[in-house]
Amino acid sequence: MVEYIKQHRIDIGLLWLRVLMGLGIMTHGYRKIFSGNMDGFANGVADLGFPLPELFAWLAALSEFAGGWMLVLGLGTRIAAIFLIGTMFVAAFLQHAGDSFGTREKSLMYLTMAGTVGIIGPGKFSLDYLFGKYLRKKSK
Repeated sequence: MVEYIKQHRIDIGLLWLRVLMGLGIMTHGYRKIFSGNMDGFANGVADLGFPLPELFAWLAALSEFAGGWMLVLGLGTRIAAIFLIGTMFVAAFLQHAGDSFGTREKSLMYLTMAGTVGIIGPGKFSLDYLFGKYLRKKSK
């Protein structure tokens, strides 16, 4: 068991990162989508100067909720990471631009984690890896 962990420590670390980040960010998207206050969130998006604030509010909320699920499963991981990077960039540098570091810290951490997963990939313990392995095997 110890040898297996040594051989797969990076993949185990990526699984850990993906699952915890995904579950955490999902809660934020869930609250936005299912709280019944998407209009309030869209108003906040409009205050940032975005065109089509309702559309961008839904895209942000879905990037958090659906993107979180995608990270947990390791399915479309890099696509989810790209959307989350965009959403967290807006949160950290536009929405909370004038706030203290403590307020911006959460969005900066999610931005960092999404960037890490986007750069490194989901690892072997992911549906992306399994589908890729299946497709590589099928193409031979």
